[in-house]
Amino acid sequence: MSHRDVVDGCKLVAVLLLWLGPSAEDRHAGRACAAEHEEHAAHSSAGLEELVLVIQSQRNSYHVRRGIQRRGEILQQADELGRGAPVVVLLHELSEYEGDWSILPALPRLSATYGQSAAWFFFVEEETRVTLAALLQVLHRYRVSEEWFLGKRLHDNEASIIHHYAFSEDPSSFGYPDPAAGWALSTPLLQRLAERIQRENLKSDFTIDLKHEIALYIWEEGNGPKLTAVPEFCTEPRDNCATTFTTYLPNCGDPVSKKDVFVAVKTCQKFHSERVPVVKATWEKDAGFLEYYSDVTDASIPTISLGVANTERGHCGKTFAILRRFLSKAVPKADWLLIVDDDTLISLPRLRRLLRCYDPKEAVSLGERYGYSLVLNGYSYATGGGGMVLSRVAVSRLMSSGCRCYSDDAPDDMVLGRCFTSLGVPITHSPLFHQARPDDYNETLISLQQAISFHKHWNIDPVAVYRHWLRDKDLRDEL
Repeated sequence: MSHRDVVDGCKLVAVLLLWLGPSAEDRHAGRACAAEHEEHAAHSSAGLEELVLVIQSQRNSYHVRRGIQRRGEILQQADELGRGAPVVVLLHELSEYEGDWSILPALPRLSATYGQSAAWFFFVEEETRVTLAALLQVLHRYRVSEEWFLGKRLHDNEASIIHHYAFSEDPSSFGYPDPAAGWALSTPLLQRLAERIQRENLKSDFTIDLKHEIALYIWEEGNGPKLTAVPEFCTEPRDNCATTFTTYLPNCGDPVSKKDVFVAVKTCQKFHSERVPVVKATWEKDAGFLEYYSDVTDASIPTISLGVANTERGHCGKTFAILRRFLSKAVPKADWLLIVDDDTLISLPRLRRLLRCYDPKEAVSLGERYGYSLVLNGYSYATGGGGMVLSRVAVSRLMSSGCRCYSDDAPDDMVLGRCFTSLGVPITHSPLFHQARPDDYNETLISLQQAISFHKHWNIDPVAVYRHWLRDKDLRDEL
């Protein structure tokens, strides 16, 4: 019997008591019903109808299709079980606000819409497969009246720059969820978080690593619950799994052609002898069209000067000059533009496989998505170090909009993100792009990926990193 069945039964007893008048037996029945209601509220994780499954979908057309497909599979599975149906929410449909992907801004709406009827909220990626019967078994172990944060536990092995060196004395002491395996919040916890997010400002304006930042927000410096590890939340299939994960690099057909991707490498004179040789020794050979853009012309590389002086911080002036050149007749016409730094390591074959999933006739901005001031109606952007991929349509819309740099040294990735947000072009996220080095990420997590990029040469051998993490052995050379 589900929690809802108990509630409905108690309502019927209450109506009969009002109609017939309470006898001693009736009063006993009422007390028993109340006790049973309390017992179910405390111990039962309820039925499927009290589960809200949130698929972390995106607005790009490919991801919309994947989200709809996953929702259909879940609801069909529920129908075959015959035990009620969960609510399945596609996150991008929750509201018009693009920043809902960062979860915290979405909590008040989730609470207001579903909090009165739900016992659990379960968040999954588009490619996470859920076994509903097994998931109910897992959730049944936890009191729904209490605050629970459940997931597959990850932790840092050493202090990481992407986590602002949190827990540097003992990085493994803090756990955060693997989003591919799914993670759950009990309704009491979600409701409290929803109230808190509306009255408190976040400590940081930036959303950089969603899973870690959500865990930190829930933990609340020790005042909230830590993540409870659930072995049945899986990424690789094994016995008793409630979830499994497929891939972040789906097979959408043959990779796009080399000639369909134009590669722009941002460099400057002081790095010509240090960084450019690494690009040439690793991934340059996989490019069909590639140009190096610098503050000086160097025929030995060769580099092209776009007439923009080198800046120490942001490179907005240089990036917008690249965008203008991409649309000009000075370079071969291509569907896609990839902009990378000279210390970015990238797998172009994997990128071309990923791009097959996207429609080049659509305005696409793809990369590792960050957010700025998202709780306060801010904007998202594809972070530059991991590589920014733009469709020709996106570049054309941007350049014809009149959106410009406020200074040549403005952060190019953030300016592009702000411009695309104003144009209604979504920033599409892939966790295969990385703004930092492999050592800055959980090794279990990135070992299961087919990473597309890493960034920075600090304290590493970049050629060795490329060979270990990004080079595919025996990969045929696609034309």
